[in-house]
Amino acid sequence: MKAVVLANGAYPSHEIPLRLLQEAEMVVCCDGAANEYISRGGMPTAIVGDGDSIDPRHRLLLHRMEEQDDNDLTKAVHYLREQGITEIDILGATGKREDHTLANISLLIEYLKEGIEVRMFTDEGVFLPCLDHADVEGLEIGQPISIFNFGATDFQSDGLLYSLYDFNNWWQGTLNEAVSEKVSIRAKGYFLVFLTY
Repeated sequence: MKAVVLANGAYPSHEIPLRLLQEAEMVVCCDGAANEYISRGGMPTAIVGDGDSIDPRHRLLLHRMEEQDDNDLTKAVHYLREQGITEIDILGATGKREDHTLANISLLIEYLKEGIEVRMFTDEGVFLPCLDHADVEGLEIGQPISIFNFGATDFQSDGLLYSLYDFNNWWQGTLNEAVSEKVSIRAKGYFLVFLTY
């Protein structure tokens, strides 16, 4: 079963994340996100967090996690893993605060290290955490793609306008684009791929 985690960033407005939210078999809300999701007619399977920003009327759905070592997004992902679910789409994890946005994006690599298959959908595109390789198909010629390195080496690529090389700074892998309908990226280590819609 695939599940959606709805975080408490900017509420999705693009049709792709909204469709994922509507069609999800399970929706787990980080506690603050539940308020808006319910106000829009949704009913979460569970609300996960410390309960500090949830409407008291929704507390029956709350799975309280008091520890403060992890943020609410990670608590929601771990809650689903405990339910045996390891394929998760994350929505609403960007926007509002840039520090939260960067932290949430970087957590994708941590979830991958834990064996959890995650994708993070924004209103602009999707982040895909990768280890050693990524094969992305069904692309449009000219579709923008960015790659963010998390310590990987020996980059090679096919199907990109600009061939990849070993880079260290995040900006160095941005502003690339597809020159075929399939892009292959190979490396040794972890990296993120961002595809615009």
